[in-house]
Amino acid sequence: MKISFNNCKARLLQYIPSLAMLPEGDSLRAISRRLDAKRIASGLLLGLWISGCSPTPPDEQSQVNATPNPTNSLNPVTKDKKVILTTFTVIADMGKNVAGDKAIVESIVKPGSEIHGYEPTPSDLVRAQKADLILDNGLNLERWAEKFYNNIPKVSHITLSQGVQPVEVAEDAYKGKPNPHAWMSPQNALIYVENIRKALVDLDPVNADTYNTNAQAYSQKIKEIDQKLRKEVSVVPPDKRYMVSCEGAFSYITRDYGLKEVYLWAVNSEQQATPKQVEKVINTVKANKIPVVFCESTVSDEAQRQVARETGAKFGGVFYVDSLSKPDGPASTYLKLLEHNVTTLIKGLQGK
Repeated sequence: MKISFNNCKARLLQYIPSLAMLPEGDSLRAISRRLDAKRIASGLLLGLWISGCSPTPPDEQSQVNATPNPTNSLNPVTKDKKVILTTFTVIADMGKNVAGDKAIVESIVKPGSEIHGYEPTPSDLVRAQKADLILDNGLNLERWAEKFYNNIPKVSHITLSQGVQPVEVAEDAYKGKPNPHAWMSPQNALIYVENIRKALVDLDPVNADTYNTNAQAYSQKIKEIDQKLRKEVSVVPPDKRYMVSCEGAFSYITRDYGLKEVYLWAVNSEQQATPKQVEKVINTVKANKIPVVFCESTVSDEAQRQVARETGAKFGGVFYVDSLSKPDGPASTYLKLLEHNVTTLIKGLQGK
């Protein structure tokens, strides 16, 4: 079936202004051959064709038009609120706690999804076009962000890890680059919250008092978890203060709270550990008589369970790092994520 460019030109031009230079009457297949591959992937064209250029039956169209959209300026409940998108669920929850009911904060990536190699969808671009601001982590966490932002040049974005003292990745392909998981340390989380507060006040000064008050209250809750973690770690013998995980996502928390970090791989690029990586962790666990090992919720724990079997260590469960859990899970908010991780770690180290 041939779809005329004229039929969907208005739709496509919202996202790809350069299409205005292409001849009218072209099919989408012809357009895709003309496009610069560096500007947009063929998958985006296909998605836009399906969502924006395919004919919609009248009955389905009426249902679409009747569906409320939280980012739709025509919605009377939300039309005056700023819309903030975040790259993943953890910082979305931080943003919601600062924004309260004065702004809409949503995550691009869904709960349970892996953030590093995420591939944005056409619907993500549609949402981003309507946003007033996008908050990201930075530190090379969102490897897809640069291309994503190139397609939404009019939407501002702010990096929340600004002001964090980076910890470098010690090995593998990312050696020497900053470890992106700065939010895992409560101390760094306070920096994130302050950056969110500033961003919202600048974006929406009318509601500055609410943002300032909410940020102060939320920061106090994070400080309480910070103190709890310090107290819990202090009772663990120094030679037992090991945090063994699948991904090297805990460099900041181990630095800030006097723990030693051991991991199978440095950054989530491969989903399975290599035999060499597994052997290295097995040897480290045996040599230091580490009693417990852990993994993360968004990757397979098979390799770490192998480490446990071959060393006699206990598999202590999963940490939440790159994503919150679903609403009924143990880490449905950032504060619950921190509390879950602290409790899981301490119970494991104390042999409970």
